[in-house]
Amino acid sequence: MIAAAPAASPPLRTWLLAARPKTLTAAVVPVVVGTGLAMGQGMAVLWPALAALAGAMLIQIGTNLTNDYYDFRKGADTHERVGPTRVTQSGLISPSTVLAAGAACFALAVLVGVSLVLRCGWPFVAIGLASVLAGWAYTGGPYPLGYHGLGDLFVMVFFGLVAVPGTFYAQALQLVPAVWPAAVAVGATGTMILVVNNLRDADTDARAGKHTLVVRFGRSFGRAEYVTLLGVALAMPVLMVAAGWARWPVLLALLAAPLAWPPLSRVLGMTGAALNPALGTTARFQAAYGLLLAAGAWLGRG
Repeated sequence: MIAAAPAASPPLRTWLLAARPKTLTAAVVPVVVGTGLAMGQGMAVLWPALAALAGAMLIQIGTNLTNDYYDFRKGADTHERVGPTRVTQSGLISPSTVLAAGAACFALAVLVGVSLVLRCGWPFVAIGLASVLAGWAYTGGPYPLGYHGLGDLFVMVFFGLVAVPGTFYAQALQLVPAVWPAAVAVGATGTMILVVNNLRDADTDARAGKHTLVVRFGRSFGRAEYVTLLGVALAMPVLMVAAGWARWPVLLALLAAPLAWPPLSRVLGMTGAALNPALGTTARFQAAYGLLLAAGAWLGRG
């Protein structure tokens, strides 16, 4: 758990590494989809969409930074790590600085959320505070979610079932049925990224006492989970059209399916560091899927 002496003033590229840019699709895509749905209903409003985007990204980066800090402190990130470099464990940034930066991101997210509270009312206080608290509690606090097999549920709920309807409501000030299957789809694609991470780190997580679902139930379970989440994501646009909640252009999201094959083939056949490329390609699939779903919702406007 010993890290090298950190640089006195970490350069921008080191902070970008700490922010984990490849994971940010999990924050951006829900806002894009929620906004696409609002555009399809003729209810899109620019500034709440931008506020939702800023808040979501700040919470994601804050979560990543606190995760970097607590995984190092708890012994999950060591010299045996097979994933991308973590700035705390590698000594690029001091632990206290990483933790302070994570707290600053959460504080800025709260400030951004004030504007949404003024527009949407007090329910957004609960949404915002719950999102920030869950981001910190993912690896911090007395009952870290990621260490008790609840990380997958965290991503599905906050980066799907909260973020998509929340973004839509921030603009439209109401909800429509289509937001719920869209939220499930987006949450599923975001959770796929986490599953890849957990499959890759299964051995080191087990030694550190980080009981992800993959550690609890095995790699076969993790692979089945990945496939199931992919199937759920691809089924949701079909459900939206079949139920009459959206028009056929939302099926454009299915054009992203070929992009799922490269990471899927790795997930089904590889372990350890060989899964690192699957993180980026899963994020790429999520981004393409989300953009196409949002575009389809807009093109299918009444």
